[in-house]
Amino acid sequence: MDLSQEVGLEFLGHDGFLINYKDKKIVIDPYNLQKRIDADIILITHGHYDHCSIKDLEKVIKLGSIVVCPADCQSKLLKFEKINLQIIEAGEVLDFGNVKIEAVSAYNINKDFHPKSEGWIGYIVKLDGVVIYHAGDTDYIPEMQKLSGYGKHGNKFVVLLPVSGKYVMDSEEAVDAASIMSPDVAVPMHYGAGVAGTIEDAKRFVELCKERNINAVLLEKI
Repeated sequence: MDLSQEVGLEFLGHDGFLINYKDKKIVIDPYNLQKRIDADIILITHGHYDHCSIKDLEKVIKLGSIVVCPADCQSKLLKFEKINLQIIEAGEVLDFGNVKIEAVSAYNINKDFHPKSEGWIGYIVKLDGVVIYHAGDTDYIPEMQKLSGYGKHGNKFVVLLPVSGKYVMDSEEAVDAASIMSPDVAVPMHYGAGVAGTIEDAKRFVELCKERNINAVLLEKI
């Protein structure tokens, strides 16, 4: 999906995405990848096996890759040499020139799979005129109300939201989350990898978004 002349977004399956920005490749939560991607920046939301997957990180890490993650992933990543490892917490921002990465909270409200106390995160990736919010594994949480401002001031605002239910919010809750953030585009994730969620959950999200005049797109896995 082309978001601008310089920014493209591709779905890698489950919670994984590839952002193509100028000459940079930014990969988020790679899992069960079908091909190698030499990533300049890699963002990991938390340490669960379907988000911080060593065998998939081996397919995206190259010499000098910047790897951004919360503290619980650090021990897993020590096996990778010559990477630029950056530990981040919710509320912090990393500045890589024309790419800015902000960590935001991601947690469950009425489940125990992703406690707020763990400090796990989602990401806001700020590029030239494009802002992409990857929610991570989360429910519909109060902090999302603060994100509606990212679609203002001429930015194209894209939200990537889990829809599977069980471990995260379901399709209906994800639509409620999208409605308060007012994105230009909403994209479903967290389905189809055998962990939780199916393509039907993603389609349901898109249908419900349309009923509420929210632009939603179902991306094909590459």
